[in-house]
Amino acid sequence: MLKLTFLGTSAGVPTKQRNVTALAVEALNPYASSTQNNHQSKKSRPWILIDCGEGTQQQLLHTKLSLHQLTAICITHVHGDHCYGLPGLLASAAMSGRREPLIIVAPKAIATLLEAVTLTTELHFSFVINFMAIEDLLSVLNDVNKNHVTITLDNQHQLTIDIYPLSHRVASYGFAITQTISRRTLNTDKLTADGIPASALWGKLQQGKDVITEDGRTLYSADYVDNDSQRTRIVVAGDNDTPECLSAAVVDADLLVHEATYTHEVLNKIQTKKPGFDPMHSSAQLVGRFAQENGLKNLILTHFSARYQSFDNPESDTANMAHIRLDAEKFYRGKLWLAADFEQYMVNGAADASDNKEHGRVQYLGSARDHKN
Repeated sequence: MLKLTFLGTSAGVPTKQRNVTALAVEALNPYASSTQNNHQSKKSRPWILIDCGEGTQQQLLHTKLSLHQLTAICITHVHGDHCYGLPGLLASAAMSGRREPLIIVAPKAIATLLEAVTLTTELHFSFVINFMAIEDLLSVLNDVNKNHVTITLDNQHQLTIDIYPLSHRVASYGFAITQTISRRTLNTDKLTADGIPASALWGKLQQGKDVITEDGRTLYSADYVDNDSQRTRIVVAGDNDTPECLSAAVVDADLLVHEATYTHEVLNKIQTKKPGFDPMHSSAQLVGRFAQENGLKNLILTHFSARYQSFDNPESDTANMAHIRLDAEKFYRGKLWLAADFEQYMVNGAADASDNKEHGRVQYLGSARDHKN
């Protein structure tokens, strides 16, 4: 299970209601009880930060997320509303005493930014930063027949990140985060029925080992152990004017999170008013059509232009969320949400990863400010 907390949902500049882009993704064990997951949350679960606009660390203060449990930071592209908060957040992590290494997956220019800030402000990090330049990671794609590269992040939660090139005014990327957790369940009823009493052999069988009983019988683990697995996959796009860049990424995805900076009408006006200049963003309509054509059951739109107010009233002459929503709904028939700051969502993947007919569920949890769990 993956839990999403939106820390910023505005495009370009912050507004009174929305900070600029940042999204936290926490990894939960789908086989743990709710009590166990709640207990884990008190210590804060390992999590990934996607983008880090200015003010992200201030937004984090309204959540239970801790910089000590932050596993990786992924930056989609170098525009300031997606990365200006990074130096300050890293500085605060150091000042709070973080010691564990931190992975940063980002364009090379982000490393240059951090080097400049470190040099000019005498910033000292108390932890190792393992920087992974996206350009270097993707350079291998020229030699193999693939359209993305995969990083394995966390063995405990079996997390991987796939990186997909997008289309924007600067190099921009989408991240597909996949969690696959397996569990072995010992069939104790069958063992008892076969006359095999509880002993250390049971533990070995559950570990996947074949054993020999005292009376010489060979017991095969596969005969007494059921293997359950749950796969959860979300796709989070950076700025992108061509949703089709993610066609391969969203296959079997439980959720797509994509920018919808404007309605299609406004996007056309901007392109017409400034010939030769294309902001290279998606409209809600473009994303909705893409999601519908690719069979996506769940879609969250974010990264809204400051011109759109946060209320939902289709009758109002003031640009607002209703206009974004209706623009997407011209094509999209699945479950649609328009993200707001501090909103949280739980994504539960299919119980059997091999069952491509089953899609995960997305549950809206409310605001992190209302219940910090």
